[in-house]
Amino acid sequence: MTFHNTLISWYLKNKRDLPWRNTSNPYHIWLSEIMLQQTRVAQGTPYFLSFTSNFPTVLDLAKADEEQVLKLWQGLGYYSRARNLHKTAQYIAFELNSQFPNNYNDLLKLKGVGEYTAAAIASFSYNEVVPVVDGNVFRVLSRYFDIESDISIAATKKEFTALAAALIPNDNPALFNQAIMEFGAIQCTPKNPDCTICVFNDSCIALQKKKVDNLPVKSKKTKVRDRYFNYIVVEDENKNTIINKRTQKGIWHNLYEFPLIETDKEEGFKYVSEAITQDLFAKSIILGIIEHNEKSIIHKLSHQHLHIKFWGIKIKGQIDKGINQKELRTFPFPIVIHNFIEGI
Repeated sequence: MTFHNTLISWYLKNKRDLPWRNTSNPYHIWLSEIMLQQTRVAQGTPYFLSFTSNFPTVLDLAKADEEQVLKLWQGLGYYSRARNLHKTAQYIAFELNSQFPNNYNDLLKLKGVGEYTAAAIASFSYNEVVPVVDGNVFRVLSRYFDIESDISIAATKKEFTALAAALIPNDNPALFNQAIMEFGAIQCTPKNPDCTICVFNDSCIALQKKKVDNLPVKSKKTKVRDRYFNYIVVEDENKNTIINKRTQKGIWHNLYEFPLIETDKEEGFKYVSEAITQDLFAKSIILGIIEHNEKSIIHKLSHQHLHIKFWGIKIKGQIDKGINQKELRTFPFPIVIHNFIEGI
């Protein structure tokens, strides 16, 4: 059997029943592919179902308020995906009359759609013969063919794309692309794959050379920055609070948060209480300050580790334009703040 025949045969017996696999609707394919970037299937599936329920068509998504989109995205992370998703939906709905581009090259022109996503939509929706190359595909091909090229280098992407293009069958590209990604996701896994039951265990070169754990090669290390966030949770005599919208570029753009004191290192009660009373709320009569979590919550992002503490302060009188607890829960927050609010 050829590589693609063996692969597709395995797929038809072992594939997971995922909601976006039962359609060729480009809107659903696009939604799923954007959501599954940097996200596991188990985590992304409820969000996909929520979005397709709240926004059945691309026009529905386009007409939604951005805050509604961010609220539904809350907890999925990488929020620029949600903002690009919304802007692209508006472009497709209002400029293209709700018609998705029907080929790889035109799909690539959409905001937030890169080579991988464009290939996925073109293949799964329009059966265009174009290979989909993601981390799963890198892993499968590098092991099967014993390719030691560094996948962090741009030229390697071209190498793997050319190889996948040579393997893909012209009569069923969508099935092949689904199969190789699924194979990497549930059989040829990053760590501890069970090669004893693999359909390729008699032809995989990395297995024969005992190199499975060493492939694919990826040399570039992401430098992680530590940041220290102190959120000030205000409560007035009516139990109202204050939140701000993060309008600056960077993490959590257009999400909401409590007033923030960012420090160079983890600080204790003395430093933060002085910053509150002498700077942030110098004009308020403060009745008390408490430390909600003595130990910082470490929230890990791809390039940053956030060390987060929540500080509660009670102030005398009423806050101008304060937010009550019921209204507070309607705003889109980073998941770490959302979880804190749900716990108070």
